[in-house]
Amino acid sequence: MIQEFNDYRKKMNDRILSQDNKVLKRFFSLDNQTYADGALDSKTKELLGLVASMVLRCDDCIKYHIGTAHELGTTEEEIFEVFSIANLVGGSICIPHTRRAVEYWDALEEAKG
Repeated sequence: MIQEFNDYRKKMNDRILSQDNKVLKRFFSLDNQTYADGALDSKTKELLGLVASMVLRCDDCIKYHIGTAHELGTTEEEIFEVFSIANLVGGSICIPHTRRAVEYWDALEEAKG
C-alpha cells in the first residue's frame, strides 16, 4: 500500500514536472517551500496540512501528510489528536477518511517494524 502510493505519486509528479509549464512548476515549488521549517516547524505544518486534507476529503493528500508526519517522528497519540480535530472541524463526513487514514498509519507502523 505504501510503496504503491509513493511510486505512483513520484511517477505522476515526474510526468507533470517534465512539461515546460511554469505555473505548475512554481506551484509545486511553493508547496515544498511552505512545509519547510519557519516560524512553525515542519512537523506542525504537516499536521496542519493533514487536518485540512481530512476536512477537504482528499485521500491522496491525507496519505502524503501522514507519511511525511510519520517520517518526522509523529507519535500515534499525536496523530489521533489530529484525527480528532479534523473530525470536529469537518464533521461526520470525515469518518470514512479517518478509517483510511488509520489504515495507512498502521501500514506505516508495520513497515517500520
